[in-house]
Amino acid sequence: MIAIEIREPGGPEVLVPVERPMPTAREGEVLVKVAAAGVNRPDVFQRRGRYPPPPGASDIPGLEIAGTIERLGAGVDGWQVGDAVCALVAGGGYAEYCTAPSPQCLPVPRGMDLTTAAAIPETFFTVWTNVFERGRLQPGEWLLVHGGSSGIGTTAIQLAQARGARVVATAGSAEKCAACEQLGAERAINYRTEDFVTVVKAVTKGRGVDVVLDMVGGDYFARNIEALAVDGRLVEIATLSGVKAEMNIQTIMQRRLTVTGSTLRARPVADKGEIAAAVRAHVWPLLESGAVKPIVFKTFPLRDAAAAHALMESSAHIGKIVLTIW
Repeated sequence: MIAIEIREPGGPEVLVPVERPMPTAREGEVLVKVAAAGVNRPDVFQRRGRYPPPPGASDIPGLEIAGTIERLGAGVDGWQVGDAVCALVAGGGYAEYCTAPSPQCLPVPRGMDLTTAAAIPETFFTVWTNVFERGRLQPGEWLLVHGGSSGIGTTAIQLAQARGARVVATAGSAEKCAACEQLGAERAINYRTEDFVTVVKAVTKGRGVDVVLDMVGGDYFARNIEALAVDGRLVEIATLSGVKAEMNIQTIMQRRLTVTGSTLRARPVADKGEIAAAVRAHVWPLLESGAVKPIVFKTFPLRDAAAAHALMESSAHIGKIVLTIW
């Protein structure tokens, strides 16, 4: 099969098409003939040498796929050869074939093509477990989403709005802010020209937001704390601006705040399977009704993975970037 290999740590040009043996579905896995694979920030970090795959995972990048089941591993129930699925994987997505643990597979939503379905697993799993499970966002509450025009951001805005929450989002241009508001944010904040804490306080009439979904880290940490309402929850999912921050612990105590966060890639299959089941129960009806949808900004052929990464690093996109295989 053709796969994309990281020749060495570096820029997009180190992504090269190579021939690799087709993987074998182990016990509890399915082999998927990949139609499309999503491109995500963790893929960029892996390419740079900053995010190695967990033990036992493929060194080929790619954390989400859609396609049709080619073979079943031993002990797999509930799936058949030929089923159209999308799946969260720990690696191996940038290839013509990829194995996936069967609990991490979901049926392609009714009426959705495989290219669009490939943009679901990484972002929807991440948003569901962090915003609604860890962050406990409830109808009527306020959510602040940083990076609102990213794949994670566009997903979080839509899911929160569809489930009755109110959303404020940050983005880096007027165009991106407009896109966030079109997706359901009541106010989008251009972080280059506005202070998000000041705007949040104004929009919520001084109260603050109930949940912050943050992928920035660094100096955003203390400002996120400031933006939270009493009993608010800060959920950290990435540290694009740094892993260290200072905070006033008494503020957390006095306002009864919760600081949490998670990573997804290295979690056990059983954990990811539980998230998949929750996503299927709570999110699939929204996808199949059209209430929410993955926002696919641009697609590239598999062999042009380097160009897809260059676009990702430019941050010129709104929503998801997807590689198409066939």
